[in-house]
Amino acid sequence: MPLTITGLSKTYSNGVQALKDLNLTIGNNMFGLLGPNGAGKSTLMRTIATLQEPDSGEIWLDNINVVKQKETVRRLLGYLPQEFGVYPKISGLDMLSHLAVMKGVTNAGERKAMVEALLNQTNLWDARKKALSTYSGGMKQRFGIAQALLANPKLIIVDEPTAGLDPAERHRFLNLLSSIGRDVIVILSTHIVEDVRELCNRMAIISNGELLLEGAPAEALETLGSRIWSKLVTDESELTTLEAQLQIVSVQLLGGAHEVRVYSETDPGSGFRPVDANLEDVYFLNMERHTASQKVN
Repeated sequence: MPLTITGLSKTYSNGVQALKDLNLTIGNNMFGLLGPNGAGKSTLMRTIATLQEPDSGEIWLDNINVVKQKETVRRLLGYLPQEFGVYPKISGLDMLSHLAVMKGVTNAGERKAMVEALLNQTNLWDARKKALSTYSGGMKQRFGIAQALLANPKLIIVDEPTAGLDPAERHRFLNLLSSIGRDVIVILSTHIVEDVRELCNRMAIISNGELLLEGAPAEALETLGSRIWSKLVTDESELTTLEAQLQIVSVQLLGGAHEVRVYSETDPGSGFRPVDANLEDVYFLNMERHTASQKVN
């Protein structure tokens, strides 16, 4: 059941063009959507989730027209938005049961079994009778996944799910996402490259509403080959010089020094050494090239 997006565009009333003729095909399994804040990721997710209309373009979930057949799509959809609100005084168990009814699970026995299974799957069984207001950030996100999995959806969308989580909760949440079956489409929208690297077998990078790259992370890494070089720099003036002379991919603090990573077809000299490319290099290089092209245009 592929999700096919063709010519999708959206401009808000304030003039911000959030999506620009976007074309993308997403198959079953985990798909990572990478981009900085404001790239258009949430706009795309809300449009796929039938929460807003595009100005133009089409979205098809297999043979279902997502834009025109919203109710059909919603019966197949599980959605965890970036801002997931809950009724604070209701217990996790009662809230999940209520949401199951809203999803159309009206048989009491079926609903009870489904809710209990999801609470166990998301490691919330021991906290099932506690008010949702007492849940930690990570617990609320896991509850968000539990409600997204109600009624066995075929399309699951999670928008910035690990933002703000501590390392332990992030690890627990990613393990939970990876356990979701392979016979569904799971779209993980994030600005955190590590989330995509750890989970997704296909990915896309978008910026300013435009698609910059789509494919398997391994394929994206192959395109960089042996063209990434690294050097530790402690002198700020040297860093300024390198930024003017070379194609900088990223500069990150490492042990009090700056690790400068550059893209170069040949040895850039100046003490740089070849290093294996990583997904952060793919992301930052595509963003840098896009920014440069925007300046030219």
